[in-house]
Amino acid sequence: MRVLGISGSLRRDSYNTALLRAAAERLPGGVEFVAFERLAEIPAYDADLEETTETPDAVEDLRAAMREADAVLISTPEYNSSIPGALKNALDWASRPAGESALMGTPAAVIGASTGMFGAVWAQAETRKVLGALGGRVIEREFPFARAQDAYTDGEVTLTPEQSNALEELLRELIASAEEAAEARATAGASR
Repeated sequence: MRVLGISGSLRRDSYNTALLRAAAERLPGGVEFVAFERLAEIPAYDADLEETTETPDAVEDLRAAMREADAVLISTPEYNSSIPGALKNALDWASRPAGESALMGTPAAVIGASTGMFGAVWAQAETRKVLGALGGRVIEREFPFARAQDAYTDGEVTLTPEQSNALEELLRELIASAEEAAEARATAGASR
């Protein structure tokens, strides 16, 4: 079982990257966590670029990582009450070519950290909507991590026991969905 993690932040000392690492530490045994770390290298989506040249390497890597993953976990900050542009752009690339989304049928969940009081809940909702449009099997649960700067030290975030329990519950739901998807694929393959 492989979970692909994507941080929607480009900052070196990102609260969301730290939150993603905290989530990786809470995955059950036997689950491999792989972080996609090339978000900053993905160019702005341009249909002309898609049609006239080779697909950029970072885009190919993102698509391949999504297709190889059993589940995807995104940690997103909130910019102007929505998804950061770099993350939305990457998801737009992953949706292409039309009808061949790299996320099709893959379970996906979203968590988020912010310096405000609401923990990026709007960005999480918008990201879940986009993941659904990409054909993902979206976990309709949020994990808001508010006032992240107060829990951040030396590249790590410290979760309260309640936060840790809530994050572990979301991760269990994500893994269960991935196991169901794997069973469905196996059953479909056996019936051919």
